Amino acid sequence: MNIKFKLKIIFFLQFFIWGSWLITLGSYMMETLKFSGTTVGSVYSTMGIASLFMPGLLGVVADRWIPANRLFMICHLIGAITLFIAASITSPLMMVVVMLIHCLAFMPTIAISNSISYSCLASQGLDVITQFPNIRIFGTIGFIIAMWLVSFLKFGLSNMQLYIAATGSILLSLYSLTLPLIVITKDNSKRKSLVSSLGLDAFVLFKEPRIAIFFIFAVFLGGILQITNTFGNPFLLSFKNVPEYADSLVVQYPSVLLSISQISEVVFILFVPFFMKRLGIKYVMLISMIAWVARFGLFAYGDPSPVGFTLLLLSMIVYGCAFDFYNISGSMYVEKSVSSNIRNSAQGLFMIMTNGIGAYLGSTISGFVVDYYTSDGIIDWRTIWLIFASYSLVLAIIFLLIFKNEKTEEKAFQVIN
Repeated sequence: MNIKFKLKIIFFLQFFIWGSWLITLGSYMMETLKFSGTTVGSVYSTMGIASLFMPGLLGVVADRWIPANRLFMICHLIGAITLFIAASITSPLMMVVVMLIHCLAFMPTIAISNSISYSCLASQGLDVITQFPNIRIFGTIGFIIAMWLVSFLKFGLSNMQLYIAATGSILLSLYSLTLPLIVITKDNSKRKSLVSSLGLDAFVLFKEPRIAIFFIFAVFLGGILQITNTFGNPFLLSFKNVPEYADSLVVQYPSVLLSISQISEVVFILFVPFFMKRLGIKYVMLISMIAWVARFGLFAYGDPSPVGFTLLLLSMIVYGCAFDFYNISGSMYVEKSVSSNIRNSAQGLFMIMTNGIGAYLGSTISGFVVDYYTSDGIIDWRTIWLIFASYSLVLAIIFLLIFKNEKTEEKAFQVIN
């Protein structure tokens, strides 16, 4: 079995686990457990809290002491245990605590899986920019299949979604043992800086203004990424309160509709290398921000009616561009901007900015916004989505004015055909 096939299975299971609960857990908590929007935001913010330090910390561990694929295995075993426990919880506080422990184990594995892939591809003499998107696609496919499984089995409002995710964690932990051992790069220099000795090598990237700006905007974009993950499914389910829409497919199978977003990812991820080589990171990220404006704006005016459904469908399609043109290109940009001995640390730092600070702020603030625009149990979703669309537009304008591509960057992304 060649390494590319093994990596495809790794990514499939990695995102199958996440897809089993990420989109539907909010609805389960709001509809079944009767948690408030603020509580739901707090539960989702645990991904941000965990990502503040765990990806960077475990990235250092993988760089220096424990092979990345062995650390990956341990994290998913812990993740499986916490998901099984979370499935039986009905207390808001306990759900926050247990999901925090789960995320402390799970969130670092996203960056570690990228690093494992980059390392395995490089060891085989394969080009990362060309090969990685084709492998990463299988993560999206896994996410989609998990969403469909949960939706068609009617587990969207049930704790069964957590049991499915836990089972996936066990399978992935065992399968990761089939990967070749990742060799830890030894630093043979006699004199190390204090930063290097502490394993904080990747933080020196902030000395480069352009990369520092990139990481700052990673925070703002990370906040955007979590908004529809947290409240997209509850939004679609809310149409059940409108009599003419109560039996619509949007209400019956919201996760299936949302999965079109991930299907769109499969398509747009193939365009990432093309645009990265020709436009550079600035314009690829700018396209992502504009796509987020469209995502939220279309949500604001979408509904299960024929015209409204078309708007919802378009929102799902542009999500692929919004997500891939930032998340995948950003990871690849970081990979090409650092030396191999801090690869894991750098990917961990990217996760801290995006899924750490950004995700925490996005989940927490969006929860407060949802509660603020909730009156007598009715949520003003249109206003909420327009607020988020405006935020994305302002962010895009500021980024256009501040961030600059450099010729050296464009050369770095040229691939010999």
